[in-house]
Amino acid sequence: MPPFFKTWLTLCLLLPLAAHATNREQRLPNGFSGYTTNAAVKRVPVKQPVSRARPSNAAKAPGLSVASMSTKQSSDVLSRAVNVLGTPYRWGGSSPSKGFDCSGLVKYAFNDVQDVDLPRTSSAMAQGHGVKVARNDLKPGDLIFFNIKSRRVNHVAIYLGNDRFIHAPRRGKNVSIDTLNKPYWKKHYVVAKRVLPKEQQEGLRLAKR
Repeated sequence: MPPFFKTWLTLCLLLPLAAHATNREQRLPNGFSGYTTNAAVKRVPVKQPVSRARPSNAAKAPGLSVASMSTKQSSDVLSRAVNVLGTPYRWGGSSPSKGFDCSGLVKYAFNDVQDVDLPRTSSAMAQGHGVKVARNDLKPGDLIFFNIKSRRVNHVAIYLGNDRFIHAPRRGKNVSIDTLNKPYWKKHYVVAKRVLPKEQQEGLRLAKR
């Protein structure tokens, strides 16, 4: 893929995140699904009476407030993934020079996120890491899992926003962007997970007790 196109595509994907990082009050483009929920939470005053009206949820509030990667971490993950668009699929591959399989691409994209060490396979990622998120609450950087010709999870992709995701599809294909709106992916969608640094994930686990 030409370097100019990669640079242009990266800017298109990451500019909304950058705008959000510099101005929490700025309205995001229509249909953009990234970070709108967290922005709304952070605009609520600390002494908002609503929090006192539901004491049973008070213990969960800290967990909810940290249940996402920072904007910078998410931007870094998306940037690393988008910059290898067009790299050929290779089973067991986990680098731009050798190619990628689906989980190898995810490992590569998250490589520089501090305190995150993902398993090597898509099934292990789905079972033992991150917190589950609803399909309608996906944010850029979340992992989405599919079962292709199997009852088990055997494919993983990185959510980009606006129902798009990036993945290494299969032999004979290259790292590419696809959409969850396609009937094929709707049929094989299994679960989504939000990857958090270990400290955040532990805090969320304790808050849910």
